[in-house]
Amino acid sequence: MKHQSPQEIAAIATAYPAPEQQKMSQRERIERWAALLDAHGGPLNALREIEYLTPADRRAYRDSNTPLTIAYEDQTLRDEGLKSDGLGDASDFFGINDSDAHRLLCDCHYLGRMTGPVVASALRRYIARKEARAGWRYAVRRFFGFAA
Repeated sequence: MKHQSPQEIAAIATAYPAPEQQKMSQRERIERWAALLDAHGGPLNALREIEYLTPADRRAYRDSNTPLTIAYEDQTLRDEGLKSDGLGDASDFFGINDSDAHRLLCDCHYLGRMTGPVVASALRRYIARKEARAGWRYAVRRFFGFAA
C-alpha cells in the first residue's frame, strides 16, 4: 500500500468525483408522497376553489395542513428538488397538470372529508391510469409503425 498525503488524496477525490445519485422517477415521487399521506393521521385541508384562480395565482397558491404541506415536510422529496409547498412547485415536481391537480386536491371533490389515506389512494389511481394510458399509446404507435 502506497502512503499518500492528504493533499494527494484530495487531488484524487476531485479528479474522480462521486457519481450523482439517480433521481426518483415520477412514479417513485408520487408513491413516496402517497406513503407519507397514508402515515398522516387526521384530516387535511383541501385546496380551495383552485379552478377559479388565474394561472399565476394558482401557481402561487398554498395553505397550511394540505397534502402539499405533507410532501414538503419530507426531507427526501426536498432533496429531490421539491422547492415549496406551493401548488406550482408541487405540480412541476410531481408532473401533475392543472386539471389533474384540481381532480386530486381541490375541495370540491372531498366536501370537507379529506384525509391522508383518501388522497394517497387517489394519487395511486392517478399514476396507474397515467401509466396505463402511456402503455396503450405506445402499443397503438407500435401497431401503426410509429414506435421503434
